[in-house]
Amino acid sequence: MAGGLYSSSLRPSPLASSSSSSHTSFASKLLLLLTLLPLTLAAFAFVLQWRGGVNDDPVSRWSPEASHKFPGMDNTSPPLATVARSDCVLLPDTSSPSFPYYRDWKYSFESDLKPKICITTSTSAGLEQILPWMFYHKVIGVTTFFLFVEGKAASPSVSKVLESIPSFVFSSPTWSYNFYIAFSRIWNETWLSSFFYKPCNYELFVKQSLNMEMAIVMARDSGVDWIIHLDTDELMHPAGGREYSLRQLLLDVPENVDMVVFPNYESSVERDDIKEPFTEVSMFKKNYDHLPKDTYFGMYKESTRGNPNYFLTYGNGKSAARIQDHLRPNGAHRWHNYRKSPNEIKLEEAAVLHYTYAKFSDLTSRRDRCGCKPTKEDVKRCFMLEFDRSAFIIASTATEEEMLTWYREHVVWTDKTINNKLLKKGILTRIYAPMAIMQGLRESGVFRSVIESAPTTLSRDKFLASIESSNSSRSSASQSLPSRKMGRSEVSHATNRRVLESTDSAIHEVAVSPLPPPGMEDELMLIEA
Repeated sequence: MAGGLYSSSLRPSPLASSSSSSHTSFASKLLLLLTLLPLTLAAFAFVLQWRGGVNDDPVSRWSPEASHKFPGMDNTSPPLATVARSDCVLLPDTSSPSFPYYRDWKYSFESDLKPKICITTSTSAGLEQILPWMFYHKVIGVTTFFLFVEGKAASPSVSKVLESIPSFVFSSPTWSYNFYIAFSRIWNETWLSSFFYKPCNYELFVKQSLNMEMAIVMARDSGVDWIIHLDTDELMHPAGGREYSLRQLLLDVPENVDMVVFPNYESSVERDDIKEPFTEVSMFKKNYDHLPKDTYFGMYKESTRGNPNYFLTYGNGKSAARIQDHLRPNGAHRWHNYRKSPNEIKLEEAAVLHYTYAKFSDLTSRRDRCGCKPTKEDVKRCFMLEFDRSAFIIASTATEEEMLTWYREHVVWTDKTINNKLLKKGILTRIYAPMAIMQGLRESGVFRSVIESAPTTLSRDKFLASIESSNSSRSSASQSLPSRKMGRSEVSHATNRRVLESTDSAIHEVAVSPLPPPGMEDELMLIEA
């Protein structure tokens, strides 16, 4: 009996057995669910990202033509790297070029961007400077370029590359200046006349003004909203906006503003062996307009380091003008209007980065462009700014070693103690955005793609067509104004000037030339003002 009871107690009851089986089944299902859930989510994400084996790059959805690709980027190419965020780009390990900002380096969808911005320049630089300068400004929102070339920039090898880039319009000097002078209004006016018939920088200043006058007509015909004159050793720095975009910066400008002034910052190189300033220079000296007056004058001696002025060259910035009727240049740094005084604003953070004398070779290149005598009196005929005059004399009279010593003493910032002091005071500042953009462009292969895609023959049909359009739009104005054609007598020149003076003298201000920043002698006048 006892054995039967004992055996009965060890046998599990039907209720207990059912409960244990149910618990085991629930645990198994829960474990299976926890295993399948992340796998399902991962598979779903993979399908969304890699539909059909091609990366659905979100940048392509911003392009009205999603099929645009770089040369070689067809359906058989390796998949591109994922663009996780607009400021985080993984470049693929492939020989096919990729551009992280736009899918197509030819920018054939630029007409959708508003406002449309053009930059006009006069240059003799080579492709190694023009292409980085141009594509950097493409990245920050510039849509069109009017390039007036001479020297190296006008050579067939350079011209054929530039001509292949959409939104690039350029002019060869072989005939253009005689043509411009023949149809130019400003050539007949007095506000620019003090710069006529002088060599070097004065001659360049007049050429720039004539080119700007032509660029206004071309910009209007192209439907451009804003125009900027910029040299190829200058970069726009659109700081202070909601994003690093010149287009966004000008989009936020009130409609009643005619001109936006960008104070310039000057490069402060820390080595004497700089080869590519755009990717090797990060330190800049701020403009007077962006500094407290006490800081500027209080640190003036440390900032100049024995040079004639706070900046080596100009300090009055550059400007953007809204395209409108009666617009004209007012020298290379400003714009004006024949019918009114432009309503202008000066931006508090945005600037023009001027890479002046950033390379040691800049000393001799300026010397080689001018045929003036290296004397204190003669250089005044050639250069408007004191440092340019001193640099020309040194480059013309000193040995290579003496030039390098002078360059280190007057241009290169080698004293880290002074540098750190001025950085803390805000006189000097570090700006890395242009370096990062330039490096990204170089690594993506954009420049190589442009050069390799250029045609082997040169044609100027595009530019000639634009000139014909420009002629028709200005013909009525040209016929109503007396023009100073090449070869006319000085009597007719004077007559033309008298006619213009009697009609428009009230609005003819003297051209704004490159001006140095305020000096110590200006401090009292600024205090009184």
